[in-house]
Amino acid sequence: MRSIGEMARDSGLGVSALRFYDRAGVLVPDRVDPVSGYRWYAPGQLDEARLLARLRRAGMPLADIRLVLAGWAGADTDLVRQLLQAHLRRLQQGLTDARDEFSALLALLDQRENLMTSPRTDTTVRLTLPGPRLAAALDAVRFAAGTDPELPMLGGIHLDLDDGRLRVVATDRYRMAVAHVPADGHDGPRVRGTVPLPLADAMRALLDGDHGARLALDGDRVTLEAGDRQTAGQCLGHDFPDYRRLVRLPAGRRVPVDVPAFRKAVRGGPVREQDAGAGDLSVLRVSDDGSVAVTGDGATGQDLVAVNRAFLLEALAAGARDRLLLEFGAPTAPLAVRRPDDEHTFSLLMPVRLES
Repeated sequence: MRSIGEMARDSGLGVSALRFYDRAGVLVPDRVDPVSGYRWYAPGQLDEARLLARLRRAGMPLADIRLVLAGWAGADTDLVRQLLQAHLRRLQQGLTDARDEFSALLALLDQRENLMTSPRTDTTVRLTLPGPRLAAALDAVRFAAGTDPELPMLGGIHLDLDDGRLRVVATDRYRMAVAHVPADGHDGPRVRGTVPLPLADAMRALLDGDHGARLALDGDRVTLEAGDRQTAGQCLGHDFPDYRRLVRLPAGRRVPVDVPAFRKAVRGGPVREQDAGAGDLSVLRVSDDGSVAVTGDGATGQDLVAVNRAFLLEALAAGARDRLLLEFGAPTAPLAVRRPDDEHTFSLLMPVRLES
């Protein structure tokens, strides 16, 4: 007999997935301890779980998975073969449709690129910034910067100077962080540039005191001076996405949280496992008394918001406050982590759709 943990390790299905398929009646444990509730699986169920893991990775609907598992060991495999072939046809047709749509989108993008002009400036822009504020802004967004080599335009920290304020932004698609720094010395048009992460880290290393900082943007080159030290380098040669479109969210319900206590609850609370790549999920729910609870595996309902647990912990740390505001919108809307004393510094975490 295998415990649920051993079954998860040997089959490739997570513990939460095994619990889900037990509740769904797809892969029911051979025995459940009536006192502890521990699930135990018979040796023969391992092959069935591995088959289930393959079907899950292939994206087969749950209704078809049930029939495949039910007919897999039978003498007549016609139904199983037909279900597999039908799902393969759906995948192939979906890929064909996706290719057609992407070809059309790329053609439209080519047309747009021919009309677009670069946001960079040919004149040198020099700013005087409070060093501690710039350091805090870099700390607030650094965790959200992308590291995917396939998306080099996200592999840095974006600097956006407009209306006497320097906005500092980072995103890796699954999360976004925005901070701001008051800036003196520029009243001209909007200026933007994305600093690669190694240079951004070098800039942050200079900001270790209470002195001011001098930032210069000269075309594709950025220079930071702090005291008698300086670092400089080239901006990324890619345009950063229009983050201002992404942060225009309908107002949600703002719930204050005591960060040390909430962080402890997230770290020690239950998690759900999801499809590969989603990581361990913390599933949150706002209680009637206005508190935020980390729910267990059996919780259901439309008011649950699931986010990557590691990302949530990083956002709480980057918030750098003992009290923060969690803003809940629709279950499909990003979860916002805000500072109560600073509307312009916040993080957004994309929710993960829960299997049902």
